[in-house]
This record gives sequence, structure tokens and C-alpha cells, in this order.
Amino acid sequence: MTVQEKIQALREELNLHTHNYYVLDAPSISDFEFDMKLKELEALEQENPKYFDANSPTQRVGGTVTKSFDTVKHQNRMYSLDNSYSKEDLLDWEKRLQKVLGTEFITYTCELKYDGASINLTYENGRFVKAVTRGDGYQGDDVTTNIRTIKSIPLVIKKDFLQNFEIRGEIILPLAGFEQMNEERLAQGEDVYSNPRNTASGSLKLQDSSEVAKRPLDCLLYQVVTEDRKYPSHFQLLNAAKKAGFKVPETMVEVTNMAAVIDFVTSWDTKRHHLPYETDGVVVKVNNLQQQEELGYTAKSPRWAIAYKFKAEQVTTVLKEITYQVGRTGAITPVANLEPVQLAGTIVKRASLHNADQIAKLDIRINDTVFVEKGGEIIPKIIGVDFSKRPADSVPTVYATHCPECHTALVRTQGDAKHYCPNEFGCAPQITGRIKHFISRKAMDIDGLGGETVDLLRKEGLISNYADLYDLKVEQLTPLERMAEKSAQNMVEGIEKSKEIPFEKVLFALGIRFVGETVAKKLAKHFKSIDALLAADFESLIAVDEIGDRIAQSILDFSSDPTTIQLINRLKAYGVQLAMSAESMANQTDTLAGNIFVVSGVFHQLSRNELKKAIEDNGGKISSSISKKTNFVVAGDNMGPSKLVKAQDLGVTIISEQDFLNMIG
Repeated sequence: MTVQEKIQALREELNLHTHNYYVLDAPSISDFEFDMKLKELEALEQENPKYFDANSPTQRVGGTVTKSFDTVKHQNRMYSLDNSYSKEDLLDWEKRLQKVLGTEFITYTCELKYDGASINLTYENGRFVKAVTRGDGYQGDDVTTNIRTIKSIPLVIKKDFLQNFEIRGEIILPLAGFEQMNEERLAQGEDVYSNPRNTASGSLKLQDSSEVAKRPLDCLLYQVVTEDRKYPSHFQLLNAAKKAGFKVPETMVEVTNMAAVIDFVTSWDTKRHHLPYETDGVVVKVNNLQQQEELGYTAKSPRWAIAYKFKAEQVTTVLKEITYQVGRTGAITPVANLEPVQLAGTIVKRASLHNADQIAKLDIRINDTVFVEKGGEIIPKIIGVDFSKRPADSVPTVYATHCPECHTALVRTQGDAKHYCPNEFGCAPQITGRIKHFISRKAMDIDGLGGETVDLLRKEGLISNYADLYDLKVEQLTPLERMAEKSAQNMVEGIEKSKEIPFEKVLFALGIRFVGETVAKKLAKHFKSIDALLAADFESLIAVDEIGDRIAQSILDFSSDPTTIQLINRLKAYGVQLAMSAESMANQTDTLAGNIFVVSGVFHQLSRNELKKAIEDNGGKISSSISKKTNFVVAGDNMGPSKLVKAQDLGVTIISEQDFLNMIG
């Protein structure tokens, strides 16, 4: 046996023993024997550096120091899940699925929703190459070096599985490991960690990977992302991943109806307290991958999956004070300042009170004993008052009449739940809030510039609006506190690079009330430029798909404000993209304008997403279900029989993939 063959044989043997220990919980050799083999491999690799492999078992101990983590765009977006809190929610969801798919027969998978940090792992040619945190769903941080230290994640997988794919999971800290870490910190006189989830998440961003290697982190996988249709169902795909070496929880089940889903939920609502990990619900998924493709996504979530959240933990505490926060749009949010209380693993000191109507409805008062729970077990909220403990001298809450920051009288329009501060350009939180929104990842994505820096720049008088950013010079920034020349240079370069951001993102960045990401894209595509949008009248605006009266009026208010027009003109002068680029317009036509399409089945020349993009690029609209308004059904292989019957009954034209390609030339 050559040295190279010996090294490879040791790597394969150690990978097998690691899998047996950390994934199967069935060690096949002693710790001592494992350590001896690992030392033998380390010695051989040091003597023969030409055979170095980043995925060798010897690389799991860490040692690399990462000063900053690169931001990486996800190849496939990581969506969030819609939440449900009752069995009725699940039944309503099933009805929506049946309507879109045109069938009552749907199988599901049920998986426990583990409470950790989401991660996306990329494998190429069967080898681990990259790990990226969820981030905002569009992009996250590259934490490959730290993830490589987690022993339940295979670095090389068995060849009979897929070769190129992404697999997603949750990085978690088992309860026993968390308790052990806290015991060690107590013994060293250090503060304990607050909860396993935050500790797991924080571990991924530690600069020293050898420190990450010391932590008992685990990774439970829940989704494989691939164009390969080797496995027809989610359940089969995850089971194949399990055989290939991934740690897929044994609790996952495949069921044939919603009654069985509800049984699973009911059972685990009790049994979850005996698990070695924290969990806060059940994720239910449509099992058939073709049906998943047919169902597709909303702007935020997959239609084919839903999270059932277990009933939130509830505690009582005393409301000490009500304060008021000002958002970037001027919206006022009342905040309850509470006697600190432990809730779902964290210390809660504050909770949202939403608006004046909510305070009046619950009759919430200072010094009341209130019931607090975490909405979706994330954001604390007050759900009621213990009136039996109300003090005798209690007085009703009088809602704020003036802005807590600039003291301007608040306004509230009819039909709006919130009060607003109208001092848009003179109220500090609104000024900084709009700038922070402008620079955010989903908007202008300006590197080297964060929220704290925005606050500092405003206080120093260097900026008072987002247009001012483009006037900043390195020499203005370097005298500021904690601002080195390199940091100043990076910020100015990041601001300059933001001039390349496409129009639809710039439109979202402007912060027009009610114009979110999806609406900004629709408006950008329809009007093509900021000038055309600002010149539009009410009728032109509401004629755009999904633009209602409220959004239209908000755009009119924005376009009639002299200050905003001045800011837009400044952005134009700096070279910010305020019109669709020639490149983005190159493939845009009106060939399919006025036509509604439903896409169903499996296609060969284009992926389903490419097909939908081609429809939208050519002016068509996509619908998820067939109705009288549908003009065409693009039918691929294995189109659902119920959909076919419905299309025929309604007289909807059914075309093939090639027919569609011929339509758009």
C-alpha cells in the first residue's frame, strides 16, 4: 500500500467511525483507538503535505482564525415558514392546497421544528465545500471553517447519493451539552449562557474555529435542494440523505392524511419535553416533490409547508412603565417596560403593546400584573391583565398625544390602527430609520456601513438624509470615534458601489410607506423609471396588478412632497439607478400582456422557475390555480388529472412547453 493509499484508507475509516458515533450513536471502536488512528493520519499528512485535503478528519479540530465573515448570496433563497397555531389552521391550509392542486389526495411529512440556527450546506462531487447562515434569506455569512468542526456533518458522502446539491438544517446545542458548558463557566466565575439557541447561533460567528470545535454542536438536516428528480418525494430524499451520512432526525414520519398530521402534533406536544433538544413546533410539508413545485412560493414562504407552533409559554409580571418608540415611517409603537421575568429561555424586560386600541381593549394600566407570552415564541407580547391584583389607586392609561422624540402632535387617520409623528424630516428616529432602511441588505446593501455608524454620522452633522451619504469623503470620516482609515475607505467604496444596485431595489430603499420588496418590483417593472412612477395619477397606479388604494395614495403623497423630489434629484445626479437598466429590459416584452398562465407538470427545456420568469418577462401573469380568468395552462409531464379536467371544463387553452416557447419566439 502506497503512502497516499494509506492516508486515504485512514480517512475513510475515521469518517466511518465519526458517523457511527455522532450520527448513529453506535460507536464501533473506543475513543483511545480513534485518537491513535487520528494521530497516525496527522503524522502522515504532515510528512506528505502534497496530499492535504480540507475535508480530512484531521481538519475538524479547527485552528483557523476568521477576522470577518464574507457575505454570500444564496443560490436558492431560504424562505421562512408560515405559522399556524391551531388544528383549524392546518385544515384551512389543506383546503388551499387541494384547491391549487386539484386533488384531495395529498401525503405529508411531519418533522419536529428544532430551535437552533439555520444553515445551508453545499456539496460538489460528493464533497462538502461551503456553509452559509440563513441571514435574510437572500444572503448570509460564510461560516464554512466553523461548520467543518461539527462532527455530525459529513465532509465526504457516499457516492450512490446525489453529487451536487444543497442541504439545509438546524445547528443546535443539545440540552446536556448546554448545561455542561454553563457548569464550566460557573466554575470559572463567568456569566452563564442564556439559552441553547442563542449559544448555538453565536458559536457560528466565533473567530477561532478551534473554540467552535470544543462546543458540542450538532446539526439536524431537514431539506435537500436539487434539480435532480432521482427521488420523487421529500421523505424518500431525506431517507436517502440519511443513508448517505447525514443526520436526519428519526422523529420524521410520512402520513397519508391530515388526521394523522394532527395526531402527530398532539402526541409531540407532550413528548417534546423529553427530547434532548429544544423544539417549538412541528413542520408539515407536502411530501410529493412535483406537487411542491406546482404549489410554489408566496413572497415570503413556500405554499407547500407550514409550521405548527406549540402553545407559547406564559408568565405573569408587573408592568412598570409604558414608553413610546418612533419607527422610520413615523409610526408610534407603545412598549411595555416590565419587571424582568424568565420566559422561554430568556429574560424578558419589554413587550410590544401594538397600538392605542390594543391598550384600551385589554384595559392595560401602569402597575398591573400582566400575562406575557412570546408570539410565535419569538417576540414577547401582553395577552391580558390579572384584574384580581390591580392596585386600588389604578388609573386608566392615557395614550401619548405628542412624539416622544421631537414633541410634534401625533396624528391618526381614519381606518389606521397606529398614531404617526408627521414631522418626517425633523424627527431623529425617522431620519436615522429611513437611512438604515436605505442601506439595508434587501435595499442598497451598502458594505461597511451599519446602524450605529448611521447614528454617529447623523449626530456629527455629516448626514441628515440618505442622499447625504453620497457626499461623504474619507477625510470627513477618519476623525470620528472608532473609525480607522481603512474602515472609512471601505464605507466610501461601499456607498460608491451601491450606485450599481438595480432600480427595483432602489425603489424599495426609498422607504415609500406600504411599498415593500414585492410591490417595488411590480412598480419598477410597470413604470420602468422613477420619473414615470412619480408622474402617475391615482387611476394609473391602481391599474397596476395588486396595487390598491392605500398604496396608490401613499405614492401620490410621496411624489407631491417637495423634499422627497429634491432627494430623488440628488440621487439621480450621483448616478443611482432610478430607471430599469438596458440589460434588465433586454428580455422584457409585452408579448403575453393581458394573459394569465397556470404552470403545471414537469418540464424539460426550462425549469419551472425559468418558465415562470419567461412568462413575467414577456408581460404575462402567473396564477397558482385555474379559474375562468385563466387564459393558458402550460402543461408538462405528469400534470395533475384534476387540473386537466378543470381546464377542459372551463374551456381554458392547454399548451405544451414547446407551444409556449413558440409564443415568445
